[in-house]
Amino acid sequence: MRSFLKPKTIAVIGASDDESKVGSALMQNLSNFKGKIIPINPNRKMVFGLKAYDNVLNYKGKIDLVVIAIPAKFVAGVLRECGKKNIKNVIVISAGFSEIGNSKAEEELIKIAKRYKINLLGPNCFGVFNPYNNLDTTFSMAKPRKGNMGFISQSGALWSYVADLGVGFSGFVSLGNMAGLGFNDWIEYFSKDKKTKKIVLYIEKIKHGKEFLQACKNSNKKIYVVKAGKSKEGSKAALSHTGSLATDYKIYKGMFEQARVILCDSFFQCFGKSVKKQRIKLSKDLALISNAGGALALINDYLSEKNYNIKKSLDLIGTAKSKDYEKALKKAKNQAIVILTPQSMTDVDEVAKVIIKSRKKPVCVFLGKKSVKKATSMLRKKGIKVFNSLEGFRKSLI
Repeated sequence: MRSFLKPKTIAVIGASDDESKVGSALMQNLSNFKGKIIPINPNRKMVFGLKAYDNVLNYKGKIDLVVIAIPAKFVAGVLRECGKKNIKNVIVISAGFSEIGNSKAEEELIKIAKRYKINLLGPNCFGVFNPYNNLDTTFSMAKPRKGNMGFISQSGALWSYVADLGVGFSGFVSLGNMAGLGFNDWIEYFSKDKKTKKIVLYIEKIKHGKEFLQACKNSNKKIYVVKAGKSKEGSKAALSHTGSLATDYKIYKGMFEQARVILCDSFFQCFGKSVKKQRIKLSKDLALISNAGGALALINDYLSEKNYNIKKSLDLIGTAKSKDYEKALKKAKNQAIVILTPQSMTDVDEVAKVIIKSRKKPVCVFLGKKSVKKATSMLRKKGIKVFNSLEGFRKSLI
């Protein structure tokens, strides 16, 4: 477990210098890492000036951590190679598993991980972050400062938002579909971590309730949780996001009380931040467009509580670009709410330009601070309502 956040050697499977690939964003975000980076790509001899290898088996040294970012159909094969290499910690960024109904492929990963005793994080996850050794296996634009808060999230894209708020972190872990490691494993880790003073969780579904309760009760650190799936619509959004159909919210509320964790409506409450109220009037029928499944699930919850009708809830996923937003806006038949988190694959300013050109005047939720500043300014100059926090949007609803 220690090697996930404190590795000395990382292999990136799918490493690339093609900026359109996730493997390129990963290599860029790892450029300041204090350890060794090993690019794995059978079609390249060099990646970012580093020698590339066909597979992990061809690298003769020890590998502490592997990050996989390749199409889903190839993941099982390279996971087996990791097992044969005796690599014990693997992050699967790749999507295309239970979140789209491909449970068979995910079960295969679970079997391989069990056979070779691999600690598996993901699939369909956003990676990990540790500011104390410049470790960043995510494709977030923001680089938060060192702090004392551990963040464990079932949504990776939400990290792009909270990482941009100027808050300090001791570490971040994205769980994705939780085929292997889950909340209880990482609560135990951060509870023992000396740099962590409090733990924040974003939860869609808990797979191992008893273990979760025990991990929370054993922790001597305060634990805060934001839970998606309060409404039917929010639960549906979570299902399409990480394959997690949320159980009755009241059951979770009771579990959190038993676990002695602090349930919050938003991350601003977890971080002790406040926000000014702004009132907005929306149409009763709405279309939601987002590049962040977690934010989409939470906004579904907020709107459902106020009895809005969500006619369409579209997750463009984290690799979405301005052209994807443009297509979605053209198809939207109802008033649109455009949700964006600042991910390195998303051309934020161009998305703002697409919105301005559309003339549909949607309400925008551009989550973050520095990374969305220019885009926010462009939109506001054109009279388009923009919110930069989930809390601000929630409190604005009439």
